[in-house]
Amino acid sequence: MSYSNLKEYLEKLKSENELLIIDEPVDPILEVTEISHRALLMNKPALLFTRPVGSKYPLLMNTYASERRVELALLKDPDELGYELLKFVELLMPPRFNEILKRREILKRVLSTFSKSGGSYSQSEIVPVRLSDFPVLKCWPEDGGRFITLPQVFTYDPITKKRNVGMYRMQVFDDETTGMHWQIQKGGGFHFYQSEKLGKDLPVAVALGTDPAMLFATIAALPENIDEVMFAGFLRKKRTQMVKGKSVDILVPANAEFVLEGYVPANFRRMEGPFGDHFGHYSAAAEFPIFRIKTITSAKNPIYPATIVGIPPMEDKFLGDATQKILGPLIKLIHPEVESLWAYYEAGFHNLLVVSVDERYHKEAAKTALSIMGEGQLSLTKCVILVDRGINPRDFRSVLREIKRNFDPHYDFIMIPKVPLDTLDFTSFKMNLGSKMIIDATSDELSKNIEEKSDYHDYDRIKKVLMKVDPAIREFNTYEDTLLVIKVDRDGRETIEKLVVQKELQSFKIIAVVSEDVEIFNQEKTIWGIFTRFDAERDIVFTEQSLIGISPVYKGVMGIDATWKVGYPKPLRMNEEIVKKVDEKMSKIFKN
Repeated sequence: MSYSNLKEYLEKLKSENELLIIDEPVDPILEVTEISHRALLMNKPALLFTRPVGSKYPLLMNTYASERRVELALLKDPDELGYELLKFVELLMPPRFNEILKRREILKRVLSTFSKSGGSYSQSEIVPVRLSDFPVLKCWPEDGGRFITLPQVFTYDPITKKRNVGMYRMQVFDDETTGMHWQIQKGGGFHFYQSEKLGKDLPVAVALGTDPAMLFATIAALPENIDEVMFAGFLRKKRTQMVKGKSVDILVPANAEFVLEGYVPANFRRMEGPFGDHFGHYSAAAEFPIFRIKTITSAKNPIYPATIVGIPPMEDKFLGDATQKILGPLIKLIHPEVESLWAYYEAGFHNLLVVSVDERYHKEAAKTALSIMGEGQLSLTKCVILVDRGINPRDFRSVLREIKRNFDPHYDFIMIPKVPLDTLDFTSFKMNLGSKMIIDATSDELSKNIEEKSDYHDYDRIKKVLMKVDPAIREFNTYEDTLLVIKVDRDGRETIEKLVVQKELQSFKIIAVVSEDVEIFNQEKTIWGIFTRFDAERDIVFTEQSLIGISPVYKGVMGIDATWKVGYPKPLRMNEEIVKKVDEKMSKIFKN
């Protein structure tokens, strides 16, 4: 039985012992972040804070912060949903009506995608436009203020009238005004672009606290013209009940906990941020549009939902992994040669994508990677690694073994400089602009030396070489005899240039230097520490580099300077004062 609203889902969590009700007063400023992050690491249930300091409303955290809760929300394993979605779309392209009519489950799914409009408006109560009544979080010590972190933003293209529902952080400036952090390649941002061209303000409605299907549809990286409300119906197997807003001509979910209605004024920007983001660092303050709120409506006894992001793992790991399991199979409709693909939450999703390809002709995999890098949200991907069919893209160590076996930079490395990049990526020092790279680790006897080598890397021998290069090196680790990761306490450019030419290290395919804060014996943190901290054009070196005409030629070991550089934003760390304060509260908060 699908959920009609958030509270029905919470009742399910309660019955499954997946909801912890906390009556101890907690402060939405920093304290909730520390408690929620600890709860996730301890595999605790979702958290419902009944007495957030300074708020009229309860606060819900970690709602989907486990694979178990995701399955309870979707009522099915996300991988199974992905398979069902692929089969569903295949039946509709082109529509095979006889087949659809014969299969009642598919017919029900088709009908579920059409939303229902009209009827009673469950947000019967209009509440004061006073955001200070809400338990809005300040997530990290150097955030620019408090941020609404789970908003579902409804907009319409002013020309085509097509709807978009997206999630964009909203910094609270005062009781009636927030920021609207429309990054590049975001549907709501495109609508605002069209509205500004017409010289008009853009009407906006923001839902807070919808049923799980609407939430997952909101965060899914759907193709630009696919309607999120329709997709929510597919996930739910039940039509989405929509009603017209009280003060804007926008259809909103009838069962949301809160709806904020207003507009984004044209030709106006305000400094927003910084904000501790899912790359694990503060994203820099910059000018963004603002949202002016005219009306707020609420359900009966409403609950305010929020989330935090930061150094992985965080709740976005489970949300992002679920949506890519559901949507990933659709890539086959555009690229039948793709078996599967996987974006790594450890790298903030956009920084590392692995694609398994059934290569039907020489270098088809490279063609596929270049095409994928132009597809919707995937166009913001910084690093693509290509592997053969049958290799699991989700298994990082298997991917490394394929790099060991097949990667020859002379044939298999592609650099793409000066292209659009995720707004949150800071490594090029230029917002929305950077460089990308492709590592082709598919097998091809025509162009690769695939001779199997049994290279055993002796710890003492490696240490001796590293000490020769830099006596200050204290710690290193190897992954699958492919990747050598080394901690250094300074800018790593000089060190990496020396390392890649060391004869004793030539059997490695990749050597990366990272900063002291990276836990290099933890794979999750290693992936984070490498892939969030380098610009491909500036920070990649090889044993040999040259030019033939204007074409670069690479040979030998790839080196990555993934150290933290002057000018990078700080990694996220909680204040010691807050840590100690939560230490004292832990026994009361987690009584069981």
